[in-house]
Amino acid sequence: MPDFSAPITAIADRDAALALFSALQERANAAGITLREPPPEPVSCCGRGCNGCVWEGYYSAVNYWRDEALLTLLD
Repeated sequence: MPDFSAPITAIADRDAALALFSALQERANAAGITLREPPPEPVSCCGRGCNGCVWEGYYSAVNYWRDEALLTLLD
């Protein structure tokens, strides 16, 4: 069970996002809970570091998915 008293830091790294998805889906499976699919990775990044890059939106979606998954696991 996660330590819900610890502060939750924002995910802003692809490897951390993938590890998060795996860990929370594993916990959900063990509890017999189905989580919605994690957000798909962007495929349209131009690699120029644009303000409002598709990866920024992806990491926002990852953090929202994490929060939703944790709330589901608490129920």
